[in-house]
Amino acid sequence: MSSNPVSHDSGEASVLTLRRLDVWINDWRLRMRMMSVCVEAARDTHGGALVNLIHGYADNGDPFVRKFTDQLLEEVSKPFFATLHKWLFSGELYDPFAEFFVALDQSMTQAQYAHPSPLAGGIGQPSADGAFGGDSEDILGLRESGLRLWETKYQFQKEMLPMFVGEVFGRKVCPLELDTKGYRLHCHDSDWVITREKMSDTGGILKYSDIAGLERSIDAAYQVASQRLFEVFIGKFRLLDHLSALKNYLLLGHGDFADRLMEALGTSLARPANTLYRHNLTAHLDTALRSSNAIHDPLDVRRRLDARMLEYSHGEIGWDVFTLEYKVDAPIDTVLDPISMETYLKLFRHLWQMKRIEVALNAGWMRTVGGTRNFLRVPELEIEWHKVRIVMTEMIHFIRQMQAHCHLEVIECSWKILNDFLNKKEGDLDALLDAHQSYLDRMARKVLLLSSKTGKEETILSQVKEIFSTILQYREAVDNFYNYCLTESSRRDQELDVQRVWQIVCGDLWSTD
Repeated sequence: MSSNPVSHDSGEASVLTLRRLDVWINDWRLRMRMMSVCVEAARDTHGGALVNLIHGYADNGDPFVRKFTDQLLEEVSKPFFATLHKWLFSGELYDPFAEFFVALDQSMTQAQYAHPSPLAGGIGQPSADGAFGGDSEDILGLRESGLRLWETKYQFQKEMLPMFVGEVFGRKVCPLELDTKGYRLHCHDSDWVITREKMSDTGGILKYSDIAGLERSIDAAYQVASQRLFEVFIGKFRLLDHLSALKNYLLLGHGDFADRLMEALGTSLARPANTLYRHNLTAHLDTALRSSNAIHDPLDVRRRLDARMLEYSHGEIGWDVFTLEYKVDAPIDTVLDPISMETYLKLFRHLWQMKRIEVALNAGWMRTVGGTRNFLRVPELEIEWHKVRIVMTEMIHFIRQMQAHCHLEVIECSWKILNDFLNKKEGDLDALLDAHQSYLDRMARKVLLLSSKTGKEETILSQVKEIFSTILQYREAVDNFYNYCLTESSRRDQELDVQRVWQIVCGDLWSTD
């Protein structure tokens, strides 16, 4: 320091003192102290959790602390936003240190699409001749249904999601990447480059200081990807055609097809199950398709329909084991997954049973009414036939009311709700899956008369099945009664004929004498 008193005042401003040094480094000391606190707290955290930790200090009343935290987050969050940008707009997940809020299930990286059939002898990819063969390639167990890939390949990690983003945003981002990547690959969408460019145009540089812009970019990209997803499923892969086919065939929406199939198979299905052959069933199915309005459906839809027999035990007949099956492949099996197809088969078997009873009662009624002239020869049984006709009328009314409830009040109403959703083309694949599942659940609950009481879900269904069994037994008893009356009427006719012959003979003899 200078000893000259004259220059003391003029040089005082340039003199470095400990107090002045303390003032100068105070801000940096606070910064280093805060960084020390962050480093100490971040020893066991990384990725999105680290960003969360630092963001927790942003809610501070001290402007200096808030400003420093914002500056720190701007730099620390750059790798996160870089990964997010690739994930959103390129369909790529580069996360070697598991720091992102969406994680890849490594066990699913080699999985391929396949559709495991709910029936024995499942279906796989189309064979060389265009038909569907068994899933012979599923040797290593690497083939998975589209729904399983969708639900398990990528997993949402809430603890890695930064708080300034929000869980709603994060859960929207997760399916968005599947829209962009999974179906770019598995839907073989050649126009996806154009869609990706549209998505890239919706967002600029993603950064912490522009969270509002980030949300706008995600919403815009989400709408573009969702719209393209619906276009691919409904346009290219004709999802609506497949859903209509399931409604028309497995839910017996094509009434003339169901009638033709019942006529073709009725005699065969009455035989023991072990005497039936699949090629005969498929031949009858093809006949029903060709002789009904189903012939106007697209060939690709009709060739997916197949007739099968379930596993049977001793004593069962064809009615107990026959079922129709609709075959689907990737990526449609994401929506029509094996569990959904199993529900469709349950609905078909219930509706098919009602159709069987309707046809049996109609045939019995026509036989009963048409044979009245034979019953008049057994007048003492006329009162019994009157009772039979009353009971059969009530049974026909019951079964027709059941069918009207199932087809008009349940299936058609549920179909309208699903069809309206598909026509809107809003939402993402998860929304589509939820809409289809709600459609199926509503039909299964109301058609199968399932109860919401735990342990008593199928109580009413069991009672209805007992009623169906009683109707069939009654129909068989009426047939036996009809045959008895016919035999008795023939016997009495023969007696009358003999009496007339004797009268003629006796008359001739009397006139001769």
